[in-house]
Amino acid sequence: MRRAEVVAGLAGEYARFAALIDGLSPEEWRTATRCTRWEVRDVAGHVTANAVDAVDGVVGARTPDEQARAFRDAAPADLAARLRTAAGSLLPFLESLDDAAWERPVQKVGRSLGNGVHTLWYDAFVHGDDIRAALGRPSDRGPGLLASAGWLRGELDRLGRGPFRLVLDGAGEYAIGAGGPVLRGDPLRFVLVASGRADPAEFGTDATINVHLR
Repeated sequence: MRRAEVVAGLAGEYARFAALIDGLSPEEWRTATRCTRWEVRDVAGHVTANAVDAVDGVVGARTPDEQARAFRDAAPADLAARLRTAAGSLLPFLESLDDAAWERPVQKVGRSLGNGVHTLWYDAFVHGDDIRAALGRPSDRGPGLLASAGWLRGELDRLGRGPFRLVLDGAGEYAIGAGGPVLRGDPLRFVLVASGRADPAEFGTDATINVHLR
């Protein structure tokens, strides 16, 4: 994806995430999610901490559990405000980057800076869906969905998974490796399967489609 598209997409995703958590009730804030041992407040804390760590230039310094614990006692409105503040600092910096900086490797996380920003977008989208699922709300099928599907395709290719051809409804066909079976389905279900949140049998494959499985 183009640099400007990813930066704008991350901006929109953070705005939607902040709006999602702002105003949640104490009961909603403590609702269990499909993320093991995490309540809604832990998911929100992790996403917010990712933005804060990116501003501070220490992405990867804390584990997701450490990030969640750091903000576990924050109220929904306070955490939403913290995310908006971090995004307000991070996004102008990202917009100022040129193509050379975008492609520069970031050794701490083993990715280019641009891929790292795309990772933040994916992370905010999929965790927003974790919260919506926990609260019985419909999934968001906005731009973050296809951006997340694209990030996951790239991860599968980078990790040498496959081979297979991925055919996503309304989103085209993609080769992961050379040859292999054709896997068809809905983009949202693919995101959930490839992130370890749904049964890989939905796509006629096994757990190796989960990019977080090492």
